[in-house]
Amino acid sequence: MENKKVTMTLKEIKRVEVMKLVECKKITGEQASEMLGLSLRQTRRIIQKYRGGGATALIHGNRGKPSPHRLDEGKVNRIQGLLHECYSDYNTQHLVEILAERHELHISASSLTRIRRAIGYPTPRYKKRRKYYARRERKAIRGQMLQADGSIHAWLEGRGRRLTLIAYIDDATSQVYATFREEEDAVGYLQVLQEICLAEGIPQCIYMDKRLASREQKPWMGKSQFERIVKELGIQLILAQSPQAKGRVERLFDTLQDRLVKALREAGAADLSSANTVLKTFLSHFNEHFMVTARQAGSAFVPWQKTSEADSLFTFHYTRFVKNDNTISFDNHILQLPSPTNRCSFAKAKVSLHQHLDGRLTVHYHHSQIACFEQMPNVPIKISKFTPAQDYSNKDRLPANPQKELKQPKQIPHPSPGVDHPWKRSYGYHLNGTLIHKNSSQ
Repeated sequence: MENKKVTMTLKEIKRVEVMKLVECKKITGEQASEMLGLSLRQTRRIIQKYRGGGATALIHGNRGKPSPHRLDEGKVNRIQGLLHECYSDYNTQHLVEILAERHELHISASSLTRIRRAIGYPTPRYKKRRKYYARRERKAIRGQMLQADGSIHAWLEGRGRRLTLIAYIDDATSQVYATFREEEDAVGYLQVLQEICLAEGIPQCIYMDKRLASREQKPWMGKSQFERIVKELGIQLILAQSPQAKGRVERLFDTLQDRLVKALREAGAADLSSANTVLKTFLSHFNEHFMVTARQAGSAFVPWQKTSEADSLFTFHYTRFVKNDNTISFDNHILQLPSPTNRCSFAKAKVSLHQHLDGRLTVHYHHSQIACFEQMPNVPIKISKFTPAQDYSNKDRLPANPQKELKQPKQIPHPSPGVDHPWKRSYGYHLNGTLIHKNSSQ
């Protein structure tokens, strides 16, 4: 018998090994059917084939034969020629229609795609594959994660300017905390976070867009102001790379842009303050209706123990150097520092400026507050922006102690040189007064 090599699959190799055991009478036909996972009748057919033709008889009969549904070689060559001549920049589906209408060449889109790839003419319109996103289960305990985002929308429907809704949503219970701002900024996110920390506690984690966390960050700076404050609070900050990563808060805005807009319309809200008033009432009913029960009882919020330090933690920090006239500059405003009590002057000193969420600007030196400047009322609070309530640049005001008179500078007389001083003598005299030369006319 002539030996020839054949290619077999693992399934066929397994059948051959089982047939060898049957031929050696080590197993019965029933045991072979159990090993192969086939019926006894089908197993007997395989045994009969193996005894008649050996291992090659177990290979499928169509292996190595051309498919009866293959494309005709002449048809393929004709399509390749048309692609070279005039249809190289046609997309696949369009070309399928053109070949059927103009040339009576009927071919499927998948077959045409294989032909194009074989000759180096891929379809010019590539459909980008959608990324795979796996579903993430909710967190088990409330406070374990908060998702944050902002939505710029015509919330007032033309009755006022476009506002931005800044919202946090608990991942475990879908409880919503939100506020309206004139723009999406770090001040709005910190205001809502401060309310959450004082009312519920400090959350374990915040999930938000990467661009939001570093919006106020300069290229030469390290962490942004928001990232610094979150780190000081001990909150883990997860930065999402795409909107799909935090789909819960994204879907929240779809609901609010429908229901909240109508609530604002019914209340007649036309400005920022009235919109926030309506929002507070709306959220109480919204949370009552849409909140779900967490899988586990309890809370992951860390109770707030530093009530007195909340005002100092939720602040934006800046560094300034005091000028010689004991002034500092902030947002193009000159701010005069008061006279110190424990030193002569703050000139050349490095001080820290803290901008609070209520608008105040405090100046600190060696962890001690040395000045406080109030923000002008009814002016929106913005990061790195400050409008003083009064003119703090007056340099001629009275000292801190009004009973103490201002000292007049001491007048020091400057002596005048005498007549015989060398500076007052002519060029032709020595320092001893003798004439060394005369004019030519003498």
